[in-house]
Amino acid sequence: MRLKLVPDQTNINFMGPWRITFGLSALLMVLSTVVFFAVGLNFGIDFQGGTSIRTQGTQAIDVGSYRDAITPLNLGDVSISEVFDPTYAADQHVATVRIQSIGDAESVTPEVLAQVEAALVGVDPTLTFTSVESVGPKVSGELVQEAIIAVIAALCSVLIYIWLRFEWQFALGAVAALLHDIILTIGVFSILQIKFDLAIIAALLTIVGYSLNDTVVVFDRVRENLIKFKKRTLEDVLNLSLNETLSRTLMTSVTTLIALIALFVLGGDVIRGFVFAMIWGVLVGTWSSVYVAAVIVKRLGVRRDLGKGGDKPGTQFATAP
Repeated sequence: MRLKLVPDQTNINFMGPWRITFGLSALLMVLSTVVFFAVGLNFGIDFQGGTSIRTQGTQAIDVGSYRDAITPLNLGDVSISEVFDPTYAADQHVATVRIQSIGDAESVTPEVLAQVEAALVGVDPTLTFTSVESVGPKVSGELVQEAIIAVIAALCSVLIYIWLRFEWQFALGAVAALLHDIILTIGVFSILQIKFDLAIIAALLTIVGYSLNDTVVVFDRVRENLIKFKKRTLEDVLNLSLNETLSRTLMTSVTTLIALIALFVLGGDVIRGFVFAMIWGVLVGTWSSVYVAAVIVKRLGVRRDLGKGGDKPGTQFATAP
């Protein structure tokens, strides 16, 4: 017996409520942008610059006691947080101590690091220091610039690729869907104040690839059906194409989410931010392929002689009911 997530013959009117769905996406993008500028991101050590010390002990963590022990060292902005993970043993307590960079130098010298460790051991003699990471402010600034360039380059490459493979209407729809995914992902990280580091940039670029793959599958079917069903309206062709690719879309998304959720629960806190970004990206990427990319193609209109070198104007279906 074959598993079916979608019946063989589906006739869902995806384009019917396009004003509501597209308006919801636009509203979420605006809210994400507002929250980003109002609250900002919880930048990790990669972008902020400084030193991150990871501790592990058998006693329960008292953040206040840790802070009281470090304050006399006059290290400036110090952030202390307990790390929660369901895979940890009952007597395994992990914390992260982040010390922001001061000036152009690395924030913590070996001498100061030894003082910090001694102060924390005074609070909990069972502490061990499993890792220490340091990034200077100059290096972190360069990483921010390179991350922004990487995302912009990916979007520009997608625009050119879709434009050459399909038409400019499809290219604008695909890029709009990718921008939607990136902005909403940054927005949710800003709202939840999840640590934003280089791993999240890698997740954003992965989301771009995943969402683009989903969008291209839909667009390929749309192009085929535009040639096959010349008397159908553009809205009907889009609905038909979305229904025909629905099973593939759901199977891909569900199987990907199963693996990601397993990693999120059992993979440990080191990769949890990356996996959360991927889970969110799969969800919004599936949504945007239907309710952003396809809607923009519907509103812009396309030629009905795709792939046959016709020269008729490409806006005759822009106002399709």
